[in-house]
Amino acid sequence: MECRTFERAEAFLAAYSPNSFDCLITDLRMPGMSGMELIRELMVLGSRLPVIVITSSMEVESRSEAIAGGAFAYLTKPVGEELLTRTLNAALVR
Repeated sequence: MECRTFERAEAFLAAYSPNSFDCLITDLRMPGMSGMELIRELMVLGSRLPVIVITSSMEVESRSEAIAGGAFAYLTKPVGEELLTRTLNAALVR
Protein backbone atom coordinates (compact mmCIF):
# COMPACT_ATOMS: atom_id res chain seq x y z
CA MET A 1 0.00 0.00 0.00
CA GLU A 2 1.17 3.48 -0.76
CA CYS A 3 1.18 5.88 2.17
CA ARG A 4 1.54 9.65 2.50
CA THR A 5 2.13 11.44 5.76
CA PHE A 6 1.21 14.96 6.77
CA GLU A 7 2.54 16.94 9.73
CA ARG A 8 -0.83 18.56 10.45
CA ALA A 9 -4.48 18.18 9.57
CA GLU A 10 -4.32 21.49 7.74
CA ALA A 11 -1.62 20.13 5.42
CA PHE A 12 -3.77 17.09 4.64
CA LEU A 13 -6.76 19.32 3.84
CA ALA A 14 -4.60 21.45 1.53
CA ALA A 15 -3.70 18.29 -0.44
CA TYR A 16 -7.19 16.76 -0.28
CA SER A 17 -9.51 16.50 -3.24
CA PRO A 18 -12.30 13.95 -3.79
CA ASN A 19 -10.93 10.55 -4.85
CA SER A 20 -7.33 11.58 -4.14
CA PHE A 21 -7.02 9.31 -1.09
CA ASP A 22 -8.51 5.91 -0.27
CA CYS A 23 -8.43 6.16 3.53
CA LEU A 24 -7.28 8.51 6.28
CA ILE A 25 -5.65 7.42 9.53
CA THR A 26 -5.55 10.20 12.12
CA ASP A 27 -5.11 10.86 15.80
CA LEU A 28 -7.52 12.95 17.87
CA ARG A 29 -4.84 15.07 19.51
CA MET A 30 -2.60 16.88 17.07
CA PRO A 31 -1.04 20.32 16.86
CA GLY A 32 -3.44 22.79 15.29
CA MET A 33 -6.67 21.23 14.10
CA SER A 34 -7.76 18.17 16.10
CA GLY A 35 -8.71 14.87 14.56
CA MET A 36 -12.39 15.53 15.34
CA GLU A 37 -12.20 18.92 13.66
CA LEU A 38 -10.62 17.22 10.65
CA ILE A 39 -13.42 14.64 10.48
CA ARG A 40 -16.04 17.41 10.72
CA GLU A 41 -14.33 19.42 7.99
CA LEU A 42 -14.28 16.38 5.69
CA MET A 43 -18.01 15.91 6.30
CA VAL A 44 -18.65 19.58 5.41
CA LEU A 45 -16.76 18.95 2.17
CA GLY A 46 -19.06 16.00 1.45
CA SER A 47 -16.23 13.49 1.74
CA ARG A 48 -16.97 9.79 1.91
CA LEU A 49 -13.34 9.02 2.75
CA PRO A 50 -13.15 6.35 5.46
CA VAL A 51 -11.37 7.67 8.54
CA ILE A 52 -9.61 5.46 11.08
CA VAL A 53 -8.84 7.14 14.37
CA ILE A 54 -5.85 5.82 16.33
CA THR A 55 -5.45 7.50 19.69
CA SER A 56 -4.34 7.06 23.27
CA SER A 57 -7.67 8.48 24.47
CA MET A 58 -9.83 5.82 26.07
CA GLU A 59 -12.61 8.29 26.88
CA VAL A 60 -15.99 6.83 25.96
CA GLU A 61 -17.17 10.30 24.91
CA SER A 62 -14.29 10.67 22.44
CA ARG A 63 -15.02 7.30 20.86
CA SER A 64 -18.75 8.03 20.65
CA GLU A 65 -18.12 11.47 19.13
CA ALA A 66 -15.70 10.09 16.53
CA ILE A 67 -17.99 7.25 15.44
CA ALA A 68 -21.09 9.48 15.44
CA GLY A 69 -19.10 12.06 13.48
CA GLY A 70 -18.36 9.60 10.71
CA ALA A 71 -15.17 7.76 11.69
CA PHE A 72 -15.02 4.24 10.27
CA ALA A 73 -13.10 2.90 13.28
CA TYR A 74 -11.67 4.04 16.59
CA LEU A 75 -8.59 2.18 17.80
CA THR A 76 -6.64 2.82 20.98
CA LYS A 77 -2.85 2.75 21.16
CA PRO A 78 -0.91 0.58 21.02
CA VAL A 79 -2.41 -0.93 17.88
CA GLY A 80 -1.00 -4.18 16.58
CA GLU A 81 -0.08 -4.58 12.93
CA GLU A 82 -2.70 -7.31 12.38
CA LEU A 83 -5.57 -5.23 13.79
CA LEU A 84 -4.53 -2.15 11.84
CA THR A 85 -4.19 -4.12 8.59
CA ARG A 86 -7.58 -5.81 9.11
CA THR A 87 -9.26 -2.46 9.89
CA LEU A 88 -7.61 -0.75 6.94
CA ASN A 89 -8.65 -3.53 4.54
CA ALA A 90 -12.24 -3.34 5.85
CA ALA A 91 -12.26 0.44 5.33
CA LEU A 92 -10.93 0.08 1.78
CA VAL A 93 -13.62 -2.39 0.68
CA ARG A 94 -16.39 -0.29 2.20
